[in-house]
Amino acid sequence: MQIEAGALLKNIQYPTDLRELKESDLEQVCKELRQYIIDVVSVHGGHFAASLGVIELTVALHYVLNTPYDQLIFDVGHQAYGHKILTGRREVFHTNRILGGISGFPKRGESEYDAFGVGHSSTSISAALGMAVASAYKGEHDRQHVAVIGDGALTGGMAFEALNHAGIEKSNLLVILNDNCMSIDPNVGALKEYLTSITTSKSYNRFRDELIAVLAKISKNGPDAYGWAKKLEQSVKGTLLKNANLFESLNFRYFGPVDGHDVNKLVKTIEDLKHINGPKLLHVVTVKGKGYTLAEKDQTTWHAPGLFDKITGEIKKSIPEKPQPPKYQDVFGHTLVELAESNPKIMGITPAMPSGSSMNIMMKAMPDRAFDVGIAEQHAVTFSAGLATQDLVPFCNIYSSFMQRAYDQVIHDVALQKLNVVFCLDRAGLVGADGPTHHGAYDIAYMRCIPNMTVASPMNEEELRNLMYTAQLEDMGPFAIRYPRGNGVMVDWKRPFKKLEIGKGRKLVDGEDVAILSLGHIGNEASKAIMTLNAEGIYPAHYDLRYAKPLDEALLHEVFTKFQKVITVEDGCLPGGIGSAVIEFMSDHHYKAQVVRLGIPDAVIEHGEQAELWHICRYDEKAIAEECRKLTKAIPTKTLVG
Repeated sequence: MQIEAGALLKNIQYPTDLRELKESDLEQVCKELRQYIIDVVSVHGGHFAASLGVIELTVALHYVLNTPYDQLIFDVGHQAYGHKILTGRREVFHTNRILGGISGFPKRGESEYDAFGVGHSSTSISAALGMAVASAYKGEHDRQHVAVIGDGALTGGMAFEALNHAGIEKSNLLVILNDNCMSIDPNVGALKEYLTSITTSKSYNRFRDELIAVLAKISKNGPDAYGWAKKLEQSVKGTLLKNANLFESLNFRYFGPVDGHDVNKLVKTIEDLKHINGPKLLHVVTVKGKGYTLAEKDQTTWHAPGLFDKITGEIKKSIPEKPQPPKYQDVFGHTLVELAESNPKIMGITPAMPSGSSMNIMMKAMPDRAFDVGIAEQHAVTFSAGLATQDLVPFCNIYSSFMQRAYDQVIHDVALQKLNVVFCLDRAGLVGADGPTHHGAYDIAYMRCIPNMTVASPMNEEELRNLMYTAQLEDMGPFAIRYPRGNGVMVDWKRPFKKLEIGKGRKLVDGEDVAILSLGHIGNEASKAIMTLNAEGIYPAHYDLRYAKPLDEALLHEVFTKFQKVITVEDGCLPGGIGSAVIEFMSDHHYKAQVVRLGIPDAVIEHGEQAELWHICRYDEKAIAEECRKLTKAIPTKTLVG
């Protein structure tokens, strides 16, 4: 359904159209752009509050900068909806995050205005600095390079690494700090407190405003007077804020804080900053969810609310006719509290995803034993390792795709020291609408190659509970449990705990001719396929491996002794995955069989619903059944799809 844009916005296809408007028109453009996002997201879904908070900033940047020649990078694309609409994608914006539609994040292959792909946080300053250095090297001294980074993303260590480097370069770099005290959940840590001290110090802000006027007059008396005035400014800043300015100590020229919702002030400020050389930082104060009252009041809920009634604010949720299985993340959250109540050694750690991982359940129940460490996956892992050295049992919950950012820490700080850290990898496998930056495609491959590591994946909620229970019973060393985004399969899931034997799988169904070996939740697709095949007179065996490492060798000996045809199914990448592990076993033990591997191919998988992507990648119920028919020659090969 196409949404009608406002009178000014409908005539803006690209930033060149925006720049033809009078500056006095920009406030109206902002109103129309904000309303357009509300209209579209309420009907079609997507991320919401973050983009509403940067409408004025987005308009001002495209009005002043010569994009796409000037390079603009949004740190994490949650805040880039206004940018997409102003850069040629308004008419297809309703396809955002839908199979075949535009990406929910800036993406270089989608538009020349998307200078850098940004699905994960804290990368913008590094990328913009690289671009700025390249421009200086090529003699493009008039080119602007702007990184818009939130205060949440600034908690990521990579952002500080980039600031540290940028401070010694003379490149034309502008970092805009979008300060709204939020990422998905409220921000935490000393940096948040520091930024709050800047934005709330009445003495400093009054002094800053007065000094700007004084500097304008003094600068007319020559460079010496101006330099003296700047030294005075630094001295008074340090006195009023108790600490010298963090960014200026890194050789950045600091400007702000300024009102991020005054588009005309932003235009003037950005225009002035264009003519100042070297690294500089503009501190902009915004409100996440600005312009939609409910989103301003409850920014976590309205980060990505799904479909909603824009008038009443009612979030639309389908009401099932019968009880539904819970989300895996909620099973994790409630189970962790249950285990922690009986084991005082258990601690919970998450890098800025307490609600997304359901660690917030433990944070509420046991605030002294659960930690949100900010967007800092590397720190989360090594912090967990430190806890483990003191005989505690940390459950470190990180999305599978985010764990990629802490891989060295997993190896160096945990595995090499054989520390009992339990890694709970949420969003493992294909995640859906967030697309390739968030698919948890690689964790089986990258975890199973690490010495001392146990890698497990539950087929259902009861299995998840039992794996968590098993992982904390004794010092198991590094223990990774991967589970997908979304709901499980069991309504009655809260059952008594049962210790599971490490490296032991299970036979679910005995059968003939062909064996299906599955790992994790995707095994439920195999179970459904077998029911269909049984009705056709085809009877495959089904084994749930449960562990990618160590493999159940007794189970595999049984399989390869009995079957010449084997299908492996995994919601993970085929290169290096569980199918590869099975073939390695087969080769090492000199078995001969026809093995068909089903899983994520060696390709970038775009966004769409999980079931759609499973079908495209050919490891859903239908694809599994077709491969069984093919191996048993129940149907001609030419009738197979894809």
